[in-house]
Amino acid sequence: MEITSVVIAVAGVAGTLGGAILTQRGSERVKRREIELVRGHEEIREHRVLRRTCYVELNRDARQFTTALNRHLHVMRERTVEDADRVALDEARNAHRDRYSEAQMIAPDEVLTRASAANKALSQVYGQVKRLERGEPEPGETMESAARAQNQVWDFLRAMRHAMRQDLGVE
Repeated sequence: MEITSVVIAVAGVAGTLGGAILTQRGSERVKRREIELVRGHEEIREHRVLRRTCYVELNRDARQFTTALNRHLHVMRERTVEDADRVALDEARNAHRDRYSEAQMIAPDEVLTRASAANKALSQVYGQVKRLERGEPEPGETMESAARAQNQVWDFLRAMRHAMRQDLGVE
């Protein structure tokens, strides 16, 4: 009888301890899942903030590059282009290039397709403006054709901005 009592007592203690251990392990698993879920949400939020910042800067710098091209065309019509004018245009171009390079690493394909089209249009206008400035235009390149091409860049920028807003869930 004593052995039976000892076995029952040991079984009771083992059951109590085992139940506590199982409860603790289950609780730890739930906590780990909660932590993973929170981390997943944080990563999604951080990625969205990163994309938003990139998009804001890309949109701003593309617009500023477009405006700088327009200003440069006006300068070319009104007076001799000076070094400060060239520097201003190249700074705007470089800022846009840097933002576009960043977007290539962050943006999804739909946004990148639109950004690429805008970048290509800006590069073409820049090339045309620089050739006109040097007095070495390609056939058909004039101040008027450059101004028209520069004005059409705004359509590419609108399409890019629309894709970025859709990606961010902005109506």
